[in-house]
Amino acid sequence: MEALDLARWQFGITTVYHFIFVPLTIGLSLLVAVMQTAAHRSRDVERADAWTRLTKFFGSLLIVNFGIGIATGIVQEFQFGMNWSEYARFVGDVFGAPLALEGLAAFFLESVFLGLWIFGWGRIPARVHLACIWMVALGTTLSAYFIIAANSFMQHPVGAMLNPETGRAELDPSQGSLWAVLTNVTALAAFPHVIAGAWLVAAAFVTGVAAWHMVRHHNRARQEGLETADGAAHERQARTVFRPALRLGVVAMLISGALLAITGDTQAQIMFQQQPMKMASAEALCETQEGAPFSVLTIGGPDAFAQDCSSVTHLIEIPNLTSFLATHTFDAELQGVDDLNAQYKEQFGESVTDVHGTVHEADYRPNLFVTYWSFRLMIGLAMFSAVLALWALWITRGRGEAARTTGSTAFAWFAVLAIPMPFLANIAGWVFTEIGRQPWVVVPNPDDPTIRLMTMQGVSNHPSAMVITSLLVFTVLYGILAVVWFHLMRRAALAGIPLPRRDESTDELDTPTLSFGY
Repeated sequence: MEALDLARWQFGITTVYHFIFVPLTIGLSLLVAVMQTAAHRSRDVERADAWTRLTKFFGSLLIVNFGIGIATGIVQEFQFGMNWSEYARFVGDVFGAPLALEGLAAFFLESVFLGLWIFGWGRIPARVHLACIWMVALGTTLSAYFIIAANSFMQHPVGAMLNPETGRAELDPSQGSLWAVLTNVTALAAFPHVIAGAWLVAAAFVTGVAAWHMVRHHNRARQEGLETADGAAHERQARTVFRPALRLGVVAMLISGALLAITGDTQAQIMFQQQPMKMASAEALCETQEGAPFSVLTIGGPDAFAQDCSSVTHLIEIPNLTSFLATHTFDAELQGVDDLNAQYKEQFGESVTDVHGTVHEADYRPNLFVTYWSFRLMIGLAMFSAVLALWALWITRGRGEAARTTGSTAFAWFAVLAIPMPFLANIAGWVFTEIGRQPWVVVPNPDDPTIRLMTMQGVSNHPSAMVITSLLVFTVLYGILAVVWFHLMRRAALAGIPLPRRDESTDELDTPTLSFGY
């Protein structure tokens, strides 16, 4: 295997692994802030205690996830110097600016206030402590924006010019420089979509964990007997602690699902304009068509695993839907993969020279199979959350004394099964985004294609043995971290929340400490 392929595998593995933690941190920090706000504002002592317990329970899970996310995120920036030095040389002056802002502003913001939040329980005023977790949520969101701005420059370069003397991209004052990069229309469209996806991940996580414990406590209450002290305590735990957490998760799922649909539609229209090859590949649209259909299912021979459209057979299609998604008109003409490839060969050349000086025949088509199916997995896997939300709303319907809990083990297991689905949907979305722009590492702007770089030109000039060594080291190390992370998260999630005990001398409820905080 060539160094280019190995470098792509390494970056893909480390990126996908890191992105397991990112959306959960972004979304869970917000939901924990909402939980603590509910506790702070509640006038009812028992309700405030329940939300405080939930805040510390899910806050403990947030801390574990945050720590490992930082450790794996640091490696990501090293990748640009390790295996993608030519890319870093070409656009480092532009690409490094939002990354620097992410490190200096967002990362320090979230890490400093998370430390204050962890160690500030009972030590700083309640309102200040509450503000700390909201600042963590703000910091994680800002961090996401700066990263998306950097990535969006790769998808649609703006605010830069090519220096003819150095052959490098530099910030262009005439285009607004860094401000143009940060307000890139691609970033403005991608950011709300990514954040909504992160909220869906956290919402499904909270709903799944809360559903499991609600069912467990519901059944324990029936086993012990509702008339007994222990049975009544388990019933209160199911009804007043985990049911509200489940309902909060469901509300967050519904809001994030609606935002994903709206922002996804906006982002698709922009991508059809900026990267028509990516979207044509996502639909396996081989030939230019008016009123292009939406492909639900295709099959193909071995060539379909690469870039060849000739072996693709469309089995199920929805007429005119792709044209509508692209332009909001049903009869719009959309260019196909083969026609776009011919157009790009004429525009950018029929050959390309890699970092080793080897000349290759240019092929501007991405991997059709991966692009097509990652796009569908992104949408299909998110549907698990919709089913979970509707089932949870029905099974916990009612208000006040009529509010229901359930002992359905089928519901509990489905809720747990639905937890990883938004994670996988987010990963599939990023695979689609990054594989779909191949063979470019910096996609030429249709309005000004001077700044562009192909992937084979951005890789470091390393021997394959060097890259495969680092690939193996990172894969083994990340595998160990995955086991540690899963063990810590599973142990903390299964531990649940201790039953509330009332101090007879003070008549106050005890509250558990924040795990991993001391």
